[in-house]
Amino acid sequence: MSFFLQLLFSGVVLGLVYALAALGFVLIYKASRVVNFAQGQFIAIGAFLAYWAMASLGAPFLLAAALALALTALLGFGVERVFLKRMVGQPIISVIMATIGLASLLDGLIHLTPFGAGNFSYPAFLPPGGVSVLGVQVSYAQLLAVAFTLGFLVLFTWFFQRSTLGIAMRSVADDQMAALSLGVSVEKVFALAWAAAGLTAAAAGIVVGTISGLNLDGLVHIGLKVFPVVILGGLDSIPGAVVAGIIIGVLENLAAGYLDPFVPGGGTRDVFPFLVLLLVLWFKPHGLFGTEEIERV
Repeated sequence: MSFFLQLLFSGVVLGLVYALAALGFVLIYKASRVVNFAQGQFIAIGAFLAYWAMASLGAPFLLAAALALALTALLGFGVERVFLKRMVGQPIISVIMATIGLASLLDGLIHLTPFGAGNFSYPAFLPPGGVSVLGVQVSYAQLLAVAFTLGFLVLFTWFFQRSTLGIAMRSVADDQMAALSLGVSVEKVFALAWAAAGLTAAAAGIVVGTISGLNLDGLVHIGLKVFPVVILGGLDSIPGAVVAGIIIGVLENLAAGYLDPFVPGGGTRDVFPFLVLLLVLWFKPHGLFGTEEIERV
C-alpha cells in the first residue's frame, strides 16, 4: 500500500508540473488559436535564470524565482511584440511554423551559454529529509513544489475570474470581434497571453529544478510531454489542463512502478499515458473539458 501511495503522490507532483507547463499552451491557444512549440525552451530559460540568480548573484530562492518569473514573462511579451505581432491575420500554419523556428532559435542560443550541456542543481536552501504522510516519505522539495504550484493555480484562477485583464482575456478567447466591439484591445491581450505563458513555463522549470535538478534536454522534453496533457484536458480549458496534468502524471508513475518490471527495457511511463489519451479521444475528440465547436457549412 505504501508503494502505491508513494507512486501516487509522486505522480500528483509530476502532474502539477505538467499542469503548469500546459497552462502556457492553453492561454496562448485560447487567446489566438496558436499552439506554441517553444514552450519547452521557455521552461528551460526560466529554470536556468533562477539558477543563475542563486549561483552567481547569491540571491535567496524566492528572490531568484521572482526574478526568473519576471524575466521569462518579459521574454514572452517581447517575442509576441517583435515576432508574432507582424503575423496577425496570416494562416495559422504560418504562425505555428514561426513558433517552431523560435524554438530552434532559443535552443541554439541556450547552447551558446554554459547551461547548454551538463547537469546543474540549485544551491541547497532546504533542510535535508522530509516528512511522513500516511506512511509515505515526502521530501521538503516535493512539499515546496506542491505549495509553489498550487499557489500559481489559485493565482491564475483569481486572475481570470476577478481581474479586469483576466476577464478581457476571457472575452477575447470567446469572441474576438465581440471583444473588439466592446473596446478590448485584442493585440494587448495576445501579448499578455504570451507573457503569462512565459510566467507559467518559468514556474514549471523552477519546480522541476527544485525536485530533480536541471538539464537542458530534460527541461525542453517537458514542453513536448505536455501535448497529451493539453489535448486530453481540452486545448481551450484551463481546468482541463490541471486535471489532465494530474491524470497523466499519476499514470506515468503507476505504469513505471507496476508495468516496467514485466516489460523488457521498461519505458512504459512514456507510452501508457498516450494509450489512455487515444482511448479518451476516441470517445471525447475535444478532450475532457474542451469546447465543442459546430461550424456552419
